[in-house]
Amino acid sequence: MLNTSILIFAIAAVGGVFLASKVLTGKLAPWAVSIVHALLGAAGLVTLILTVMQDSGNSRLTAALGLLVVAALGGFYLASVHAKGNVAPKGVVIIHAGVAVAGFLTLLSVVL
Repeated sequence: MLNTSILIFAIAAVGGVFLASKVLTGKLAPWAVSIVHALLGAAGLVTLILTVMQDSGNSRLTAALGLLVVAALGGFYLASVHAKGNVAPKGVVIIHAGVAVAGFLTLLSVVL
């Protein structure tokens, strides 16, 4: 289940890089990519929650989950800005991406 979670988050990250590149150039990101990115992030969180429930003693798994939940909350905010037809604030996009990368690297450190 852990490897599945890592794979899902890795695929979501590819979409995230594309979305961030649009926003950082001042353009509105495509809705279809945003939705796929969000669905992959949610699927990754569900698989990670199930993994943490099975191995609740692993502090790195729990830390990764915490970071990725914070990133997801930032993603909800970014989606709300996008839903209004506005380009997201660049600073929030960078923070969202940074927290997500930190969570992903923490998750990856569990298997390496």
